[in-house]
Amino acid sequence: MEDDGVIRASYFTIPEFTFESGETLKNLRVEYTCIGTPRVDPDGFITNGLLHIHGWSGDYSSVKRLLPLIGEGKPLDSFFIIAPTSLGSPGSSSPSTTGLGAEFPQYTIKDMVNFHYEFIRQKFKIRKLKGIIGASMGGFQALEWGVSYPDFMDFLVLLVTTFKVRGINYAIFEYMNRLIKADPTYKSGKYEKNPSLGACLASMFMYLYGFSREYYNSLDNRELQASMIKAGKEGVELDANDIIWRNNAAMGFNLEDQLGNIRADTLVVGIRQDQYFPPSTDTIPLSNMIKNSKTIIYDSICGHLGVNELEKIQEELGRFIGSHSIN
Repeated sequence: MEDDGVIRASYFTIPEFTFESGETLKNLRVEYTCIGTPRVDPDGFITNGLLHIHGWSGDYSSVKRLLPLIGEGKPLDSFFIIAPTSLGSPGSSSPSTTGLGAEFPQYTIKDMVNFHYEFIRQKFKIRKLKGIIGASMGGFQALEWGVSYPDFMDFLVLLVTTFKVRGINYAIFEYMNRLIKADPTYKSGKYEKNPSLGACLASMFMYLYGFSREYYNSLDNRELQASMIKAGKEGVELDANDIIWRNNAAMGFNLEDQLGNIRADTLVVGIRQDQYFPPSTDTIPLSNMIKNSKTIIYDSICGHLGVNELEKIQEELGRFIGSHSIN
């Protein structure tokens, strides 16, 4: 972040990256930003690194949700925050940004984690992160970090997320994919012009789960219709293959049998009105499966998108994060 308070992107190139499928691509781009000042040990290694991982629709700039927690006396003031855009999201390498389209490898959540791991290892002098904060689909990645690299972080903060994509969430991703593929201009992903109708309808459908039921019921029908149309127009800007590849990665996510591998202290945060990951089916069971885990649940009429109101739990976050001292 610049001195003027604007969050701006920087870029790094990973010379070569191998996917779980065995496919290899060269010169993958990582979009990222950093906030804060790195502290280093006598050997020059950064000791206060904190990774922020955005959700399905986010990018590096989603780190702005943490800004209310940064400042003198606030929970994240002493950290060097690294916020990259995920593999498959435009800004970083994706089907659309590489020009590969449907030839881009179908990546997994673990690929997304390995992509960030290679970025951190190659770009920064870091032996170990202090912590990782992941929201929604970023929480999937944070969990995979904890499973695949259990000694690479001291703590995890998992925001509005789950351990396994199933039930209604699986159905949402599947239905979005089908809406896009039903657009006659999709052409099995080998289109010249983005299938705008399919992307529009998929985004309108996803919009209906982002907020709480109470929020939608507070709108009159004209307001709801206008909001849906706005979501659809925003969806037209999203590349169809980017959406489908990302959805496929999410649909394959399941760490239910591996959570015992997590060694990091973990905080699981849920929102009572979240339609995607209700505390009763996701937050609480997830926390119960992880050793050294704590839970925070709060209210927000914004539902799942209430993850952008972390100042509501600033005190609780401060106690958890403050228990991990920085050298």
